Amino acid sequence: MRDHSRYQRQMILKEIGREGQRLLDQSCVAVVGLGALGSVSANLLARAGVGHLVVIDRDFLEINNLQRQVLYDEKDLSQNLPKAVIAARKLRDINSEIMIEEKVADVNPLSIHEVLDGVDLIVDGTDNFETRFLLNDYAISKQIPWIYGGAVRTEGMTYVVLPDDPPCLRCLFGEVPPHKDMQTCDQVGILAPVAHMVASFQATEAIKILAGKQAAVERKLWKVDVWHRHFKTISVSHLKANPCTGCRGGHLPYLDDEAPATRGVTLCGRNAVQIYQTVQQELNFKALASRLEHQAEVTFNEYLLNIRTPDPYEITVFKNGRAIIKGTEDMGRAKSLYAKYLGC
Repeated sequence: MRDHSRYQRQMILKEIGREGQRLLDQSCVAVVGLGALGSVSANLLARAGVGHLVVIDRDFLEINNLQRQVLYDEKDLSQNLPKAVIAARKLRDINSEIMIEEKVADVNPLSIHEVLDGVDLIVDGTDNFETRFLLNDYAISKQIPWIYGGAVRTEGMTYVVLPDDPPCLRCLFGEVPPHKDMQTCDQVGILAPVAHMVASFQATEAIKILAGKQAAVERKLWKVDVWHRHFKTISVSHLKANPCTGCRGGHLPYLDDEAPATRGVTLCGRNAVQIYQTVQQELNFKALASRLEHQAEVTFNEYLLNIRTPDPYEITVFKNGRAIIKGTEDMGRAKSLYAKYLGC
């Protein structure tokens, strides 16, 4: 048993107690996405004493993240590291008694089983509905809870999905909304406090579940507009009578792993495309940098390699061959750049 003196103020809450703290200590939680939502919820869960925290993000730190993503500061920018690596280091400084495991990974149908294997609960810090519906189907398949969260402009919402207790996210929203109907913070902005409020709600509901207080979980969709101080909960119990095909019959289409060797996705609002190329072994950044030194400006560290091309493009490459190409939203152009500079 760890020294729980740091949690004294939490343990004296009748809602938690020593037994609740012991259960938190034995829990494993994955925070998927370490941006405005995930950085806050990971921070809170580490301080609360979750025994094993898996922090997952596919991206690297940029200066516009600092306005709302609380685990990072100006000194981190110069290191050019993935968010998951920086976040894990900060969380270890916050609580050295718990296990912090970082994964620099894109959560997709091919990777999700490995990335989330063994976790007890998933906290959503993602920025797109494709990944959220994937998390939803995975959680249903593994019979574990997950906590959806979203924030944009001054508004946010969150909802707890429990195993065998619909509605799930697909019951609520049906299918992934068309891209033209979705707004992102890169397109329309975001006020930091709304993200922090939603993430705090997510962390609170996670603590309830992990501490054995699932009966106290809010079973409504919770919405907030912090600018206008509007708060409301929306009952979704009527959806129990007509659940989705996943809740009703185990049909989980977002887990389909039939994908081509090279895949791409536009990162909405960021003028960027992510390309994932299956590689047989990790890339040798030193050899790649040497090969490209006469074609572009190249820098690298043990986690990623940056290519600044003569054209207005920047390519960030990860060890497993995944790349984020900034400067275009054209999939064909992005794949051509990937092939030109990475030789695939």
